[in-house]
Amino acid sequence: MTVIWLRILDNSFRPVSVLCILCSMRILEVIQRTTPYFAKQGVDSPRLTIELLLAHLLKKRRLDLYLEFERELDEVTLEKLREMVRRRVNGEPLQYITGETEFCGLKFAVDRRVLIPRPETELLVETVLNRIKSRVQSAESVVRIVDLCTGSGCVAVTLAKRLDVVEVYATDISAEALAVAEENAKRHDVEKKVRFLRGDLLKVLSDSLVADVIVSNPPYIASGDLARLPKEVREFEPVQALDAGEDGLNFYRRIVEGARRFLLPNGFLCLELGDGQCSAVSRLCAEQGWLVEQVVKDLQDKERVMVACPK
Repeated sequence: MTVIWLRILDNSFRPVSVLCILCSMRILEVIQRTTPYFAKQGVDSPRLTIELLLAHLLKKRRLDLYLEFERELDEVTLEKLREMVRRRVNGEPLQYITGETEFCGLKFAVDRRVLIPRPETELLVETVLNRIKSRVQSAESVVRIVDLCTGSGCVAVTLAKRLDVVEVYATDISAEALAVAEENAKRHDVEKKVRFLRGDLLKVLSDSLVADVIVSNPPYIASGDLARLPKEVREFEPVQALDAGEDGLNFYRRIVEGARRFLLPNGFLCLELGDGQCSAVSRLCAEQGWLVEQVVKDLQDKERVMVACPK
């Protein structure tokens, strides 16, 4: 049975007659044979990857697989797994294959309609939460937050989940992205706390809306750098969620130009930054009358989050 599985892998998953006699294989065998194949194909963390694919397919926790190494997988299950392996070898991100990812300890649905939430963006959420908690006067105070370029809704939904009395207005120009975000709000029972608005950044907001916080993880890749992104990003993630024009600053420029009118006098703007963009975004803020109060570095010591307030 092992030889058959490897032959299928080495033939790039093209249908072969030998498939008909592959009836079952143990979990441990699949892991042992697929791990070196992934490694040969340049897949990062090969053993972890096959274990995560198996756990998703079998609806198990990854660690539970270790208790079921001798479990036989039938042909129907193996066929589904082959397709998942093929997709991963082709460069498709693991999160799109499984249809979900973890962010701030919560599970979020993701697919090719939205950018995959990055661990660095958790720092954006934590920065907002820390500043809100230091400012709110009472537990009954309603906090109003605007999340621009919401994508999967990971920032908006997490903030709504973490704060008891909150109204979140999450905007995105993509109807497809908003459909995913709405699914995630329902998944975490915060659909009554988050209002999703389709439109271009601030343009969709009501003139009467005044928020405590405007937060955004906008596109920040310069157009000329898109072709140099890793294949997983370049070929699978939505370019609309990446491309920020010639200098990578188009969205920052527009946000700092228009955000002030939607903020309370003691409100703040919180932005995720691309690598090496802190100085440029600081200049944009200064030109538009913002005071940069805080810059937070990530675990790689890169300037990742900026907090600015109206002067």
